[in-house]
Amino acid sequence: MADASPPIHGVLFDKDGTLIDFQATWVPLNVQAADVAARGDPALRARLLEIGGYDGETGRVTGASLLAQADTREVAEAWVAAGAPFGVDDLAAAMDRVFQAGMHDAVPVTDIAGLFRRLWARGLHLGIATSDSEAAIAASLAGFGVPAERVNAYGYDSGHGSKPDPGMIHAFCAATGLPAAQVAMVGDNLHDIHAGKRAGCGVTVGVRTGTGGAELDSAADVVIAHVGELEAVLGDRLPAPE
Repeated sequence: MADASPPIHGVLFDKDGTLIDFQATWVPLNVQAADVAARGDPALRARLLEIGGYDGETGRVTGASLLAQADTREVAEAWVAAGAPFGVDDLAAAMDRVFQAGMHDAVPVTDIAGLFRRLWARGLHLGIATSDSEAAIAASLAGFGVPAERVNAYGYDSGHGSKPDPGMIHAFCAATGLPAAQVAMVGDNLHDIHAGKRAGCGVTVGVRTGTGGAELDSAADVVIAHVGELEAVLGDRLPAPE
């Protein structure tokens, strides 16, 4: 990074596709949630998954789709509009139960506990901003072996809005006392990068472990293969380990 760039004292991570392997973790959960939404009707389940951005031929969720970027309530609204026999609130709650349970077995992209320990050793503030729920963040951190009390957690249900709005980043800055210029936003899709840009983050970092594609190259300040490369790419902008 350029020498004139401000130092980074906080990192706010997206969760799914950034800390967690999106396709390995979320495809089965999305299929399970669609089955709940369709009340077991296979034709309706297939239609809901298609609306969400699931490609039945490849078995993957496409980038810039509902399932890739939207929060649970936004997906529930789309599925109810498409015929899911639920009210939006009830469906969102049922989907959150599926997602929270699944986070205990989420597939991390690297040793997340080791990464967080190294960043904490540099005196950094860490947070997670996700389109999932706060409860799912807690379940994910437990699975990673990361103490939840040391991570500022922001879900779609935390009251700070959803990405690409910058509310979660503003909340992180308020909680840590950091200006946005000293915060790195790390994510796998355009919602994450746009949120970081709108908040005025010092750097936006795209990762290739989620649903984002070539569009990250022109949107993010820097793109890396996975979060394990974060320390190397930020280099001297990070404080030295204590």
